[in-house]
Amino acid sequence: MNAAANDSEGTGAGKPVSGRALPAPLWQCVLVLDMVGSVRLIRQHEADVIERWVRFTDEVRREVAPARGGRVVKSLGDGLLMVFDLATAAAAAALDLQRRIADYNTERRADAHILLCIGLHCGDVRVHPDDVFGDVVNLAARLSTLASPGGVVVSADVHDQLVAGIDGDLVHMGGCYLKHVDEPVQAYTLSASGRAHAAALTHAPAFPAAGDDLRPAIAVVPFDCTIGLDPGSVFGEALADEVITLMAGSDSLQVISRLSTRGMRGRQLGAEQVAQYLGAAFVMSGHYRVSGDSVRLHVELSDTRRSRVVWAQVFDTSMAAAFDPGSPLAERIVAEASRTLMVQALDLAETQPLPTLESYNLLFAAVSLMHRASRTQFERAREMLEYLADRHGRRAVAHAWLAKWHVLRVVQGWAPDRDIEGAMALDRVRRALDASATNALALTMGGLVHAYLRKDLDTAGDLYEQALGANPNEPMAWLFSATRLAWRGEGAAAVEAAGYALRLSPLDPLRYFFDSLAATATLATDDSARAVELARRSIRANRTHASTWRTLIFALVKSGQVDEARAAARELRVIEPTLTVSRFRERFPGSGGPMELPWAQALALAGVPD
Repeated sequence: MNAAANDSEGTGAGKPVSGRALPAPLWQCVLVLDMVGSVRLIRQHEADVIERWVRFTDEVRREVAPARGGRVVKSLGDGLLMVFDLATAAAAAALDLQRRIADYNTERRADAHILLCIGLHCGDVRVHPDDVFGDVVNLAARLSTLASPGGVVVSADVHDQLVAGIDGDLVHMGGCYLKHVDEPVQAYTLSASGRAHAAALTHAPAFPAAGDDLRPAIAVVPFDCTIGLDPGSVFGEALADEVITLMAGSDSLQVISRLSTRGMRGRQLGAEQVAQYLGAAFVMSGHYRVSGDSVRLHVELSDTRRSRVVWAQVFDTSMAAAFDPGSPLAERIVAEASRTLMVQALDLAETQPLPTLESYNLLFAAVSLMHRASRTQFERAREMLEYLADRHGRRAVAHAWLAKWHVLRVVQGWAPDRDIEGAMALDRVRRALDASATNALALTMGGLVHAYLRKDLDTAGDLYEQALGANPNEPMAWLFSATRLAWRGEGAAAVEAAGYALRLSPLDPLRYFFDSLAATATLATDDSARAVELARRSIRANRTHASTWRTLIFALVKSGQVDEARAAARELRVIEPTLTVSRFRERFPGSGGPMELPWAQALALAGVPD
């Protein structure tokens, strides 16, 4: 469908049609599908190809699009343009289209096969009954040109709304240059995972459980809007986030990370399926109806071990009152559910979630951008977090994430002065702890700064212990504790802590970061093969995280794969061209410990200059 990718004349032009003003923008996920080699196919097999294509497009309109809440906007002879309300639905449709077209190639020679390239991007478009307009359409078309025959390529914006292993396998392609797009675009291949569903149904932690922990795990799934208008559908997600924040204050529960449970939103999964994906004994879910400013919320708590609902209640509130600090709805939900679970009363006084829906949107977006490969997006994340920090000066969350931002800037080699960056990070930690002295995230980031930028592992350890004392379910505190233990040579304890971090956040969209640090923890043991596996899995999700490549090089050398280590070192030098062995040793947090010299020797053997 070459016309879909025209520079300014095609579907994405965004110009008025016949002098009429375009309607207001509407968020959609756009799918652009092209037939590979359509000119050759029609020239060589005209009647057969056209007959199959007409049957296929009829099937798409009749079955594929309606089943996933999408529609076919138009066909241009050798391609289709489709739109969907949800990125997850568009991704499922894309994989379904690739499966279905294979049926139309049976009993035909390879040169007569119809193969598809599909691109997905999401954002605001202007919708007409017979067309859609906007840059989103153009970029989706450009992305389709990156797909191999039979493949699907999605943008970073689509990737952030998918869950690897549930929606399919996602592999980072890096920054890709597209026609008439000034900056490289982060793109990912999407493919069906034959192992994903089976693995979920026999869910087993990647690491052994941390001790004989008898506390039940609970997952709080974002609440769905069933009737009425909820702009951005943020109410249910923000309310679930507050419930998670409050529940995590109890040392009687393991609370699955909010970033993992967000991946369950809008998937029409039963409580048992959610539990299998997340490893939870209890699942809290619900739906709400909006009428004007009034909201009726239905919440239920399911005991997935016994396949029954143990508590259900209806709450009536309003959009404004739901987040009123004087009587937040989340506190009422937690109080009722906690009585059902027969756990100790929760101390809610220290909890200070961001008070507005707009702030939630900004926070979710900033954390996502901060962990992307693009330096431009990384800097944009800082702007958003500083905006939040200025608006909510007495809230710890934005300051804590800004502290991590400064650490990541050093880790990626983007900081001109390590000492200045460290001072700025510590200032953010101080502000966060001034706002809430027992905030687990702030204490965790404080430990991170002392470990990575100050090489003060003793202070880092004290702060991690304080964080876990304040919130035993803070996955990053467990994760950073794992690397600290690894640098000290305490391999068994490091692997145990990393395993607990992964169990608390099994479907985290930042999973590449968890896998990267878990690989470091594993290197403190003799299991270098497992470290290679974790590092490669991290790189599949994010190819430009320099720290992961350094870990992979050490793991490969340790396992005797020197040629592979040298190939990895060449990739690392593209990402971090100024890296030398001496610079690595200067900034390595484990300086003076048992891992410094072997790591430096591995980098040198792999070809990193001294």
